[in-house]
Amino acid sequence: MDISVVIPVFNEAENLSKLSVELNRVLQSMNKSYELIFVNDGSKDKSLSIIKSLAVENKAVKYVDLSKNFGHQIAVFAGLNKASGNAIVIIDADLQDPPKLIADLYTKLQEGFDVVYAKRKERKGESWHKKLTAKYFYRAMSYLSDVEIPLDTGDFRIISKRVKDIIISLPETNKFIRGQIAWTGFNQTYIEYERQERFAGKTNYSYAKMFHFAWDGITSFSVTPLRLATILGFIVSLLAFFVICYTLYQKYINGNVVPGWSSIMISILFLGGVQLICLGIIGEYIGRILENVKNRPKYIIQDTNIDDKA
Repeated sequence: MDISVVIPVFNEAENLSKLSVELNRVLQSMNKSYELIFVNDGSKDKSLSIIKSLAVENKAVKYVDLSKNFGHQIAVFAGLNKASGNAIVIIDADLQDPPKLIADLYTKLQEGFDVVYAKRKERKGESWHKKLTAKYFYRAMSYLSDVEIPLDTGDFRIISKRVKDIIISLPETNKFIRGQIAWTGFNQTYIEYERQERFAGKTNYSYAKMFHFAWDGITSFSVTPLRLATILGFIVSLLAFFVICYTLYQKYINGNVVPGWSSIMISILFLGGVQLICLGIIGEYIGRILENVKNRPKYIIQDTNIDDKA
């Protein structure tokens, strides 16, 4: 198999037929053997029935139906685990990432690269606050992460088989695929493109999901939040030391004892807030350790037309 295309799907019934036509047209024009792996991530609409109909019409169409919604990154991981191609493309089902770019990604991969990612130079059809939050998310990730994650990129990319094999061997329960791909190293490059509006439907990424996704990325590839908590603790301790010195000076040197509880309450609440923030950050990392120690399967397959290879 030359090319596997992994497509995570969650409530994308309106886009699947159009996406399938576009993908088949592009891949057939490349004259390469290929497979389309649709991973149904617990969709509530008719996505699964449409995918199964596509599979009946086209033997290149494969599907993996997960038992529930495990999340976008786990769905991508499940697709990678089933992919058999020498090159693997990851693309979402909303048609914001143009399938025609796959030919350029594959050509670039053949130049000796192991990863070619698609870098957005424009994001059409998105609100200013969505663009703003996305911009600062990628820059915050770059600053906080110990791994250099390319700016303004999503999961749309092509990777070699050896990169895929490394990704599926990583044991972490909390997946951040683009970060893991960056972590592997090897020769990586990019192609710029203009991201289009959704063909149909509405985004499944709420701001809560985006925040959770961002936090997953930061805590998966950086201990910077723990370092910041330590630094914050030192700063607060230093400020508290000066307040203690000032209080003792007022009492024993100036004989000034300020009555009231305001300053005490402010100090207690401030210190308590800082301690809770630090404990929360530590708790996030401990929670990740707990999830990995449980060693539960990352996903459960309910149905598939792909022969089990693992």
